Amino acid sequence: MPPKTSEIPKTLAIIPTRNNRVLLPGIVLRLQIGRKDTTHLMDQLWLQHAKNPNIVVGCVPLKPPTAATNDEASSKPAANGDRREGAGGPRASNRPARNSANVDDGRKPIDQSELFGWGVAARIINFKKNSASETKLTRASYTVTLEGISRFKIDKFLKSSPYFEAAVAIHPEQELDKDDTELQAVILNLRTSGHELANVLSQLQLPPTVLSQLRQMLDSTSPGQLADLFASMIDLSMEEKLQILETTDIKTRITRTLELLTRQIQVLKISQKLQSTVESKLGKKQREFFLRQQLDAIKKELGEEDDVEEDEVADLGTRIAEAKLPEEASKAAGRELRRLKRMHPSMAEYQVVRTYLEWLSELPWDKQTEDVMDIARARKQLDDDHFGLEKVKTRILEYLAVRKLKQDLRGPILCFLGPPGVGKTSLGKSLANALGRKFHRISLGGVRDEAEIRGHRRTYIGAMPGRIVQGLRRCGVNNPVILLDEIDKLGHDSRGDPSSALLEVLDPEQNSTFTDHYLNVSFDLSNVLFVATANDGDTIPGPLLDRMEVIRIPGYTFDEKLHIAERHLLPKQIKGHGLDAKHLQIDESVLLKIATGYTREAGVRNLEREIGAVCRAVAVEYADSKEGTAAADAAPFDGQVTAEKLEKILGPERYDDEVAERTSIPGVVTGLAWTASGAGGLLFIEATQMAGHGVLQLTGKLGDVIKESAQISLTWVRSNSARLGLSKVSSANVLEGIDVHIHLPAGAIPKDGPSAGVTIVTALVSLFSHRSVRDHTAMTGEITLRGQVLPVGGIKEKVLAAHRGGIKRIIMPFRNANDLTEVPANVRNDIDFVFAKTVDDVLKAAFEEIPSEQDTAAAPPAITAEPTAGAYLRARL
Repeated sequence: MPPKTSEIPKTLAIIPTRNNRVLLPGIVLRLQIGRKDTTHLMDQLWLQHAKNPNIVVGCVPLKPPTAATNDEASSKPAANGDRREGAGGPRASNRPARNSANVDDGRKPIDQSELFGWGVAARIINFKKNSASETKLTRASYTVTLEGISRFKIDKFLKSSPYFEAAVAIHPEQELDKDDTELQAVILNLRTSGHELANVLSQLQLPPTVLSQLRQMLDSTSPGQLADLFASMIDLSMEEKLQILETTDIKTRITRTLELLTRQIQVLKISQKLQSTVESKLGKKQREFFLRQQLDAIKKELGEEDDVEEDEVADLGTRIAEAKLPEEASKAAGRELRRLKRMHPSMAEYQVVRTYLEWLSELPWDKQTEDVMDIARARKQLDDDHFGLEKVKTRILEYLAVRKLKQDLRGPILCFLGPPGVGKTSLGKSLANALGRKFHRISLGGVRDEAEIRGHRRTYIGAMPGRIVQGLRRCGVNNPVILLDEIDKLGHDSRGDPSSALLEVLDPEQNSTFTDHYLNVSFDLSNVLFVATANDGDTIPGPLLDRMEVIRIPGYTFDEKLHIAERHLLPKQIKGHGLDAKHLQIDESVLLKIATGYTREAGVRNLEREIGAVCRAVAVEYADSKEGTAAADAAPFDGQVTAEKLEKILGPERYDDEVAERTSIPGVVTGLAWTASGAGGLLFIEATQMAGHGVLQLTGKLGDVIKESAQISLTWVRSNSARLGLSKVSSANVLEGIDVHIHLPAGAIPKDGPSAGVTIVTALVSLFSHRSVRDHTAMTGEITLRGQVLPVGGIKEKVLAAHRGGIKRIIMPFRNANDLTEVPANVRNDIDFVFAKTVDDVLKAAFEEIPSEQDTAAAPPAITAEPTAGAYLRARL
């Protein structure tokens, strides 16, 4: 007979339980004891067990580790141990495995703080001392079976060595309140759910005796013991088990157990449905497998056996072994190769696994080229391929020099930022040639799918790795120069954000473990030298731009374009059109005329097109003369292209001195702008006045920033009109009786930015004073309400654009003076720079002198009829 609750001692020896095992009242648990401290307790109890078979001990579980994660719920019900004889029920799915998994043999001593505050007083119903051979096999000295009697709470520990002993407070089972209708309803639901569980378990082909015992217990067991029984049967996490253990209120415990039991029943139902579906599919595949085996046997008897597939698998294994894969990739390849050997070639997954293994075997895990560390050779290579671009060449030579001194230098992430046609892509090729590395270009323009970078997951036949891995396979080495072209034109949509996927690729601290979704193993990209190109840095996400070293390429001067045309463009076009150098001669003056009169760009792409047009015209003349089909009055072919002949081929010049034509009119000023493509340009601002009520009108597709600049400029002019001589008294309104219209031509092009303030002020002063701005003068800068001139960006690009447009004088903020160090010396020598701190400095430089009151009095009336466009053109002609 087990002892009653009142007979349980107040002081109990404690047996700790681990491995997610929790003993509850009325449940039987078998333990194998192997720990030294618990074995010492068993030695004493072994001597007492013969005299007193009703020995009571405390069974206390260990607290779960805070960082541990619970295993997923099993689809089968589980018990914490064996039940008493006759109770029946399924075994626990979370029951530790045989031998070491079921042994309490932890080597680390248990601290009393690791023990849970609640436990169960248990009676030893079976006590066995293992033999020497059993101890060696199971690493356990004793095997004991415990039966839970009653819950207790630990008041305090009396000792912890050589085993735990604690003073406990026994919590017997509460009596049921028969008048509590809610409690009775919960108990009824618990018994009903128990019968439902038995019905679900009957479909799992459990022994009929177990199910019958379970159904008998549902009607005969008390509600409290029934709740503990279900809590020990179903699959629960350690936290849920401990919650049931410490709950003494019977209503709360039954309610919680009912929730967990309902969850387990739903899991079992879903599991059975999935299992039946899988079994039906497996049945079909097994039939196909047996039929294929029979077919292979028939072919073998007929002598038609084909060993091609076996030879290919063996060859694939040899290639994988020769690829020198790292440990992680080698394990993945070995696992997939074993799967491939077990598959029949006609299975759909066979080709998927085979393609995956081919990718692993063909990637350059350990292959790389040796860098050429000859600085002089690299300098000559860069000079031969590109004229100018000293900053870029210097940075490349710096990398080579440091790499030569420090062999383990990781490749930098360079980003060439500049307008189209300045040679960003060809610089990547020159960089690869200078290093002696292979070159691969990846075009990112319009890429919207993240899988283009990280690869597709290997879930369908058409899956492929990303472009990075494809490029490495194509190059055959793991240290090429990879050019990420047009990185500023990446898009993103519902399929992902490729720019975010590039963050790992372009981070030197992370790309050594880059993982492609298709490969699913890491690949070291730290040896790859990535080079990116972009036109507009504003469209590149900030985190991505932060990972790259930006090198700006603003554009070429006319002198640089002339050298590029002579050394690169002209020989390339002559060869491309089937001509020889003797068939076409163009002087420097003619090439310069093509660059100035027919193109106005930062790069040389249009210049190359125009030179190609000249070559085509000469090719026609040469072909006619060679075939004798030229007109009788035609001159003999000489291949010389003069200015007159150039105009016949390309037509009249497309660009003339537009600056002189526009700025000869009061109210028109030339400004400098920086376009979104990275190039500079001229921005004309026109102001006119008419009868009205002091309204300011702005046109030209302007943004909010430039509109605010116009408002500030007009306010400054109105507040300083008397000092500038624009009004006779300080209290007069310069806008009295007139409206002002400010227009920026090329109205289809959006315009915005904080650099047009000084230009708008000058245009307004020119309009109100009826004075024209100096010829071939341009300006840039922003102003404040107090007349201070603020610095702006893009100075180098704007200066080069002004030089291409024939500007001879530039007014710019004083604080931008240092930016001129990046401008070529020949451009600085051709332009007169004026640095302004205030608007007065700008006006002094823009006019012969600041307009005065006498100038205004001598000027014509404020409102005049401006000449029409036709009258203006007739006057010019």
